[in-house]
Amino acid sequence: MNAVGTGVFQRERMIRFSDCDPAGIVFYPQYFVMFNGLVEDWVEEGLGVGFRRMVLERRVGLPTVRLEADFRAVSRMGDRVLLSLQVARLGGRSIRLATQCTSADDGELRMQMRQVLVTTSLDTHQAIDVPPDMREAIETLMGVTTSTQPPAPVQPSSSA
Repeated sequence: MNAVGTGVFQRERMIRFSDCDPAGIVFYPQYFVMFNGLVEDWVEEGLGVGFRRMVLERRVGLPTVRLEADFRAVSRMGDRVLLSLQVARLGGRSIRLATQCTSADDGELRMQMRQVLVTTSLDTHQAIDVPPDMREAIETLMGVTTSTQPPAPVQPSSSA
């Protein structure tokens, strides 16, 4: 599900037994696994680029190079949560994301992350420019226009 006009990509998810530690709450690294899945869904469905094709055929990777997380409240097995992703900044070779996990029932913030992804060649493992189709899709979601059309000429006003 994509929140129309906001650039926010969202997925509802149930917290599973496999997400939890012996205390019955989400074991914190599992949030990173959940958000990695959300990034894959965003590339596939939100951007329409095709994650599998991007990685296996085009040999473009999206490794995380920076990650900062804040844990605000616990999530328990059976909870329904909403995972959200929004592009905070689109660079030449990087994408800064703002992600959140909130309760699907009452909107309580469970955790949030700031994450930087870098586009890389999976052959050389060097940073590369964000592919044009991916950039265009992200800019469209962000509401950014990058038209290369020259501005329309100004029409002279008629004096009455």
